[in-house]
Formats: sequence, C-alpha cells, structure tokens
Amino acid sequence: MAMMIQEVKHSKWALTDEAKLNVKQGKMPETIVYEAVKPEGISLAALKAAVGKAADIGFKQAMQKKWIAVDKSGGEPLIKRIADDAEDIVLPMLKAVEQNEQLPSTDIDGLKKRKLVALETWTTFLLTKGPEFALEKKKKATDLTFEMIQNGTWRAQEFKEYNFKALGTEVRGGHLHPLLKVRTQFRKIFLQMGFEEMPTNNYVESSFWNFDALFQPQQHPARDAHDTFFLSHPAKCTTFPEEYLERVRDTHENGGFGSFGYGYNWKRSEAEKNLLRTHTTAVSSRMLYKLAQEGFRPAKYFSIDRVFRNEAVDRTHLAEFHQVEGLICDRGLSLADLIGVLRDFFARLGLPKLRFKPAYNPYTEPSMEIFSYHEALGKWVEVGNSGMFRPEMLRPMGLPEDCSVIAWGLGVERPTMILYEYDNIRDLFSHKVNLSMIKENPICRINM
Repeated sequence: MAMMIQEVKHSKWALTDEAKLNVKQGKMPETIVYEAVKPEGISLAALKAAVGKAADIGFKQAMQKKWIAVDKSGGEPLIKRIADDAEDIVLPMLKAVEQNEQLPSTDIDGLKKRKLVALETWTTFLLTKGPEFALEKKKKATDLTFEMIQNGTWRAQEFKEYNFKALGTEVRGGHLHPLLKVRTQFRKIFLQMGFEEMPTNNYVESSFWNFDALFQPQQHPARDAHDTFFLSHPAKCTTFPEEYLERVRDTHENGGFGSFGYGYNWKRSEAEKNLLRTHTTAVSSRMLYKLAQEGFRPAKYFSIDRVFRNEAVDRTHLAEFHQVEGLICDRGLSLADLIGVLRDFFARLGLPKLRFKPAYNPYTEPSMEIFSYHEALGKWVEVGNSGMFRPEMLRPMGLPEDCSVIAWGLGVERPTMILYEYDNIRDLFSHKVNLSMIKENPICRINM
C-alpha cells in the first residue's frame, strides 16, 4: 500500500446564536431583568416593556437564582429585588467557550440545558507513507520476458499476481424477437412471389390519403377520435394533387363508375387533418396513384410496418401493431385470383388451414375476412382482411377501366401468436414482455 489513510474524528463545544447575541450585548437576560427592577418594584407589564425580548428568559432565570421575587401584598403584584447583588457567572463561561477553553462538565451541562452551546463535529484524514510508498510509479510486470532473464532485471522486478480462479467474460450473442423472425419470413415470401416493397417511412399521414382516397366517407366511425390518433401539431396537411383531390371530392359527393356516391357535402378541412396512420393502405393509395400517373403497368406491391389505432388493449388487440399488406394490380383479376394468392401466401407462412368469410370494407368490394386455426386456443382466429379495390377508389386515380386490384392485409402479431403458440398478444409485444422469451424461442420452425 503506497499511502496509509487514517480517519480522525474531532469535536468541540460552540456557542449557539442566542449565546453569541448575549456575548455581543455583554449581559445575560437575567442580568438585564435584575437591573431593570427598581428598588420600589415594577409590574410585569412594565418590565416587559422595558427589557423587550429578554423579559421571558431573564425573568425565569432571575427567579431561579433568587435575585427577584413577586410581591402580592400590595394589591397589584410587583416584582422586587431580594438579592443585594447579582453576580453573572454564565457570561464568563460563554466567553471561555468562545475562546475554545475547557470547562467542567457540570458547567457544560448547564449551558446545554439552556441551549447556549452545541457540539460541533468534523472529520479529517491523516495521510502517511505506506510500505510501498515511492516517489515514482512502478508498473508491475505481467510477463517474464527474454530481456529480463538476459539482463537479470527479473530479480528486482515486481510481478503482478495471476488470478487463476478468475472467469472470462461471458460470451453473449444477439437474439431475434419472434416478431422480427416472422416479419423477415413475410418479406422473404413476398420477394419469392415477385412483389416489390413499398416505402413506409412516414407514420404521420393526412386523412386524405388514409381515408378519402380509399373512398371512405368522412362520417365513417373509423374516422372518429375514439378509433384514430389525430395530431395536434402539425394539425393539418395542405399539399395535395389538386386535380386528383377534386375527382375524389366529386366521387364522394356524386358517385360515378356505377356508384351513387355518398351524397354528402365533402369537406376539405376533414381531409387535411393529420393522424397516425391507421393502416398501410394509405401507402398503397399513394403507390397506385403514382402508378397511374407514370403509365399503367401490371404491378405487385407489399409493405410491412407499424400502424396505430385507438383500441382497448386486450389478449388479441393492441393500440400499436405491425401490418402486412400485399396488392396485385393487373387487368382482369377476380376474387378467385385473390383466394388462390392468399392460400399460396399463407401456406408459405406455415398456416395452411384457412377459411374466408364475407365482410364489408368501404374501399373493397367484394371483401373477405381471413381466418386461420389457432392450435393453442383451439379455435379459428381472424388473421387478416382482403378484397378487391372499388372502382370509386381506382378510377379517380387514372387507372384503366379494365384494371383490377386485389389486396389483403394482416397483422404480424396474430400469425406470430399462432406459430409460437402464444394466447396473449401482450406476452409477445408490450412493455411487460419477458426478455428471456426472446432468448429461448426456437431458432427455426420445421413447418415453415
């Protein structure tokens, strides 16, 4: 050890603020009271008026020391002197404490009782040279080298001790979350099937692209604040392709392409509202509009990204989840093509047991819900939605009349629950996820 450190405790008696004031005045309160009492006596009220704050403490101490007494023989009580002289022995004690002089313990006890002194403590550290003290720092050698042996310096060299019981650093590898595995599998399946990935880097979307461009009426319940997270800043978007916006407005109000429309007064202010996108179909509408403007060609698009809905969280629902969406745009497509593509897609994912149920969507007709059998729950679970985009959505974009678009969407979480046999979505994706689950989930699945 190069330096020795010794902790030293110190303490001393010090004057309180009251005692410091008495020393500054040069008199104790009892002396002030004694001097204020006249030979013929003085009333308590007159005494307090004469000596001020010193009256209470001074009167009590003077009475205890039998310097004064209360005379009640003449009617009004009077305070009179009963001692010929008042020797102040407390003030010299306070001055002695102020000079750091030692006092008998009985005197200190008396001053403590009157709260005139308090014990101050502090700590200091004494540093002394240790057995390994040196003016220069010497580094211990960790190895015996050839030069040490040749020069003989190893005899005076100090070596660092080896700790043969020390454990090496634990090797830790990364672990993929089941959601990431299934997401990667989705992407591989789409790419194997010849799909092109859409850009999904904007969580914030305008109501126009999220709802209006999909032929979803402005009074639809899904556009209510109870189902959608609207932004307060920036609250709205004002940049749109104006000609396309006017065609969307006219289709909503008056219909067209075999439709009567919704027959209401379409408001631009509603379309301008910003929100957290409720589905990646908002990206699909942008891509289909872009395809129409660049010149129609058969296309297959997909996207996998996060969406947000103001839903109550339960075993199978979250307010924030991942959505997979695929669409095929070509001439002469039918519902049979959609069912065939879905069976191929989900079979590649490891979900061969599928059922379809007719459903309603504002922007697809016909529409179908997709169900897959959940072995852990022992029942059929909805895993997605599908349909054919309506002409009221496609024609205002500028796509040809014989062009059809089949599309489907599903969450990443529910297929993952089925594949990994989870019965509560919150065990898979939430702030309470058990991290050991990420390390212990299977590396691969045989049925994929």
